[in-house]
Amino acid sequence: MSTSTQIHQQTDPTNNQLGQSLACSPMTDLLQQDVEDGLSEKKSIEEVLAGAELAPAQCLWTTEASGSVQLRMDELCPEQPITVHQMFTNSVQKYGKLTALASKKGNKWEKVTFSEYYHLSRMAAKGFLKLGLERFHSVAILGFNSAEWFIAAVGAVFAGGIMAGIYTTNSPDACLYVANDSRANVIVVENQKQLDKILEVKDKLPHLKAIVQYSGSLKEKLPNLYSWEEFMGLGLEVSDQELDEVICSQKANQCCVLIYTSGTTGSPKGVMLSHDNITWTAHHASRAGDMQPAEISQESLVSYLPLSHIAAQIYDLWTGIQWGEQVSFAQPDALKGSLVDTLREATPTAHMGVPRVWEKIMEKIKEGISQCGYMKRKLVTWAMSVSLEANQRLTKDEKSFLFTLADSLVLQKLRAELGFSNCVKFFSGAAPIGSETLQFFLGLNIRLYEAYGMSESSGPHFMSGPKAYQFSSCGKVVPGCQYKLVNVDGDGIGEVCFWGRNVFMGFLNMEDKTKEALDEDGWLRSGDLGRVDEDGFLYITGRIKELIITAGGENIPPLPIEDAVKQELPIISNAMLIGDKRKFLSILLTLKCTINPETTEPTDILSLEAVEFCQRLGSQSTKVSDIIGGKDKLVYQSIEEGIARVNSKATSNAQRIQKWIILGKDFSIVGGELGPTMKLRRPAVLQIYHSEIESFYRE
Repeated sequence: MSTSTQIHQQTDPTNNQLGQSLACSPMTDLLQQDVEDGLSEKKSIEEVLAGAELAPAQCLWTTEASGSVQLRMDELCPEQPITVHQMFTNSVQKYGKLTALASKKGNKWEKVTFSEYYHLSRMAAKGFLKLGLERFHSVAILGFNSAEWFIAAVGAVFAGGIMAGIYTTNSPDACLYVANDSRANVIVVENQKQLDKILEVKDKLPHLKAIVQYSGSLKEKLPNLYSWEEFMGLGLEVSDQELDEVICSQKANQCCVLIYTSGTTGSPKGVMLSHDNITWTAHHASRAGDMQPAEISQESLVSYLPLSHIAAQIYDLWTGIQWGEQVSFAQPDALKGSLVDTLREATPTAHMGVPRVWEKIMEKIKEGISQCGYMKRKLVTWAMSVSLEANQRLTKDEKSFLFTLADSLVLQKLRAELGFSNCVKFFSGAAPIGSETLQFFLGLNIRLYEAYGMSESSGPHFMSGPKAYQFSSCGKVVPGCQYKLVNVDGDGIGEVCFWGRNVFMGFLNMEDKTKEALDEDGWLRSGDLGRVDEDGFLYITGRIKELIITAGGENIPPLPIEDAVKQELPIISNAMLIGDKRKFLSILLTLKCTINPETTEPTDILSLEAVEFCQRLGSQSTKVSDIIGGKDKLVYQSIEEGIARVNSKATSNAQRIQKWIILGKDFSIVGGELGPTMKLRRPAVLQIYHSEIESFYRE
């Protein structure tokens, strides 16, 4: 192994007295469970594997839907591999009478227990079998989060199919790609809007046998189109024995879930996840984040992020089953404004958001504070400054009487208004989050715990949590997993690579891409650059593909510079650095504006925070169009000065921003600049704003 590679693993010191074979359980309260599972410290990996029913496999990866893989089992994490069905039946035995799913219909919350959830999933599985679902063909699901989404997903797996989520924002052609690539026998859609997309392309789907609509009544009866009630009724015609035979044929090292990457470059790739990927990750990653089993304290969460993305799916769906959590479903217009209403009603104990969601919450709070009277505004500002200072000391036990006063008088009420009165764990994932956002929430006495991973690692490989936190860090490697840094430079920065039971099976039908993602020893390359401090905390510094290599050969990670610009200039919503193969750096800027709640498109009207920024300068601008094109000289001068401050901290001349432009509208999902989880789609931005970029570099 090269000298520039560092390999690391995370073990739990509380388990040392029991030997390394229990090291993968991060909390002592799980030791008894490990013993109950028959995994004493004396059991070797060979014994565990001998006792597990696995499909024959010669390799760590495959690209065939019906393929099987060797599991990355070692002494660090020797738990018995189990299927999704085994995980669910274990949970039903423990949590059967507890509420699993809560859906608001009209003004009433309808609740489903774990026993009912399991029964409904079996009925859905029988329905899929009746419709002709073939082994290792997919059930594609296209719709907003709901109990039906969960039941269809679990039912698809029980029936021996592969569950594949489709983003609700996908075009008909993008839906066609996923459904065709995964050989979908059945597509489950939410409503008429999503149904229309499938009807437009169904004749190009040779494997499609039926469509099921789970919300709203069918506008017209078409062949092989079923309402949810009709679909669930089909299950009565299939025997328990027939379903049980299919369930018993499933092995933990076979595929059960497909996660399609959001396709920021090229066609989306189908990430094949095995039963073991799902069940192992649901168990271990969640405990690294300190999610509690329901026998200790039932966790409650609100499901609203796209379930076709691994972050929401592993957090909401699979971990919910593993630990007996209560999942309440937000309304389809959650991100248009109704999420806070659901949070107030559901009062979750844990909440996850992507960075853009946390930024939007921050902007909304700032707006609310600015509209308060003078005394209240001063009180809130004081309380937040006390909280920020106390939280930056990290040791909660040492927080002062002043902090306790600020929290009880002001901050508790603010959190309650957001629906976080019972929430003790707040997670951020799917993209890097800016330090300004992290600091703002520390001012509310909310620590945002970052999770870091990939679809190809079944979600989190590194986790922050109450017991593992450093500001702006992604936390420590999940116990039972390993990582290494390769091609490490003089600053200790290298590419982060993963090893563990969470590493995927391969990309469906893409051998070349799979070989690119895995090195010769089976380590998963992340493509991300990071460094690890002496305490084992990971800090992501950039992405290899996003590294800007100037014409002069200087390597520049764009993220720190973009973050610095946004921190210096609160009027800026998005910033994207340009300069790959160019003589100098330039930057695209967008202004903070209001969002059309119906279309989610950015409007021309500046946000309240942006207007206040202008007013402090003496500017009367209230619209984006009042400013762009150099119309507002005061704002342009302020941005020029802010960029000069960023440049003054640059480590070299090559890292200075030479030119900038304010674009006419903010980035958005509908505009194509942001992906489904609001991550910046850099290649798309380069294409959309090609002419603006070229104007920077004309002689």
